[in-house]
Amino acid sequence: MPIEILMPALSPTMSEGTLARWLKNEGDAVKSGDVIAEIETDKATMEFEAVDEGTIGKILVPAGTSGVKVNTLIAILLEEGEDASVLSAAPKAAAASVAAAAPVASPAPVAAAPAVAPVAVQAGDRVFASPLARRLAAGAGLDLKAVKGSGPHGRVVKADVEAALKGGVAVAPAPAAAPVAAAAPKTAMAPAAANPFEPAYEEVPNSSIRKVIARRLTEAKQTVPHFYLTIDCEVDALLKVRAELNGRSDSYKLSVNDFVIRAVALALKKVPAANASWGEDAIKLYRDVDVSVAVATPNGLITPIVRHADHKGLAAISNEMKELATKAKDGKLKPEEFQGGGFTISNLGMYGIKEFAAIINPPQGCILAVGAGEQRPVVKNGALAIATVMTCTLSVDHRVVDGAVGAEFLAAFKKLVEDPLAMLL
Repeated sequence: MPIEILMPALSPTMSEGTLARWLKNEGDAVKSGDVIAEIETDKATMEFEAVDEGTIGKILVPAGTSGVKVNTLIAILLEEGEDASVLSAAPKAAAASVAAAAPVASPAPVAAAPAVAPVAVQAGDRVFASPLARRLAAGAGLDLKAVKGSGPHGRVVKADVEAALKGGVAVAPAPAAAPVAAAAPKTAMAPAAANPFEPAYEEVPNSSIRKVIARRLTEAKQTVPHFYLTIDCEVDALLKVRAELNGRSDSYKLSVNDFVIRAVALALKKVPAANASWGEDAIKLYRDVDVSVAVATPNGLITPIVRHADHKGLAAISNEMKELATKAKDGKLKPEEFQGGGFTISNLGMYGIKEFAAIINPPQGCILAVGAGEQRPVVKNGALAIATVMTCTLSVDHRVVDGAVGAEFLAAFKKLVEDPLAMLL
């Protein structure tokens, strides 16, 4: 019997995705672990590996199709000894599942990625398992929820089912098929009339990433009570130390942003109440200092994470951030590299932006907007002088962080930025 290849859930918040590219064609042999397709999730473009062996018998969802729901049938894999004649009995892909215009429920805010449990990964009543594992379990009357998954992200594979059956896991009779509800009649709607006064335009389809960004930003601005704190930091000493350190080695190239990440991490250690996120039942105070950094990509904004940033030196932060930024722009970030984080930095200083206020990345409690360093007149010891000043604005979720805590954090941050040698200790 042919093996069904279903649209996988490649991230915890993924409900649909874009089948960006098939790397195998119909008739190609496939081994377990072979990369058969590239799938654009709500955050990145990821490789989809085959779990079973066989031959690609039929591709049901063509490359470039967007809005493909998780668990939609996308291809048929023929097992050894099967030929194309068995495809006539194979189920067809549900057209409604791949409708690009289908409305999608807003995903839950991205929280810190939980440790992978040794049991089958579930989302509601859904258990992630390979088609072959499902077929074997159904034939044996085995409940997949009771099976430990050893595949990627806890996915149940054939070997897990066989091991469960040998281990004497209790089986239950297969449930009766639920009746299929009649399809609701569709109401024809007239297209909106074109505005004759609107300028000429070109439509650019929204990527899955941009759709998620739009939902989350709307959610954040509508549901999170923002308030803002702004502080000016003199960065002449920082720029001098940066130039001296960059002249000492070719193994790193420190940026101002690297110093900002380091200063934020150390300031969060001094003011741990700012390293927090909102929960309906409790505020989460994070023990680890994981700093998210906003990176602009062709598909929209994404925030890769420098984990344990307080334990890393400037060179380590710099090299890691460059690698993460490159992977982000190429759509190659792994889920653990962009999901979670307790505090976010958004730096537009390299674009010459003097000052701005960023939107909080829920459920985090704070985001720091960093502007450009520019020469400004300042008063020192009662006399007018010139200094390079960088304006930073902290956006705060008032449910999580009070004004005094936000001010305390900015004071600690400013002290570190203006005394960069303290960051080297």
